[in-house]
Amino acid sequence: MSGSARETLGRPVHAGGVDRPFGELRLEEVRGHAAELASAVGWGPTARVAGVARAWRELGDAMAAAGAATVADLGADEAAGWAERAWVVPPGGGLLR
Repeated sequence: MSGSARETLGRPVHAGGVDRPFGELRLEEVRGHAAELASAVGWGPTARVAGVARAWRELGDAMAAAGAATVADLGADEAAGWAERAWVVPPGGGLLR
């Protein structure tokens, strides 16, 4: 596993009231985080959260389909792709362009 993949899997995510490394998030935590984000979607600026919530829901679906107990069980490359879609790692590597 490359250093970049290890760093991505180790990125802390606040889900379910605790910080946990992205790669260690369990299916139920991913689904709970998706639901929490979806509940925050509204109008105006919060409408942008919908795409992130959808990515977390789809990550949960991918984990369930693969029989993955944790994000890391998907494999480093696949998990890294989900990390960007779910804004664990900002798309394009940063928030400022």
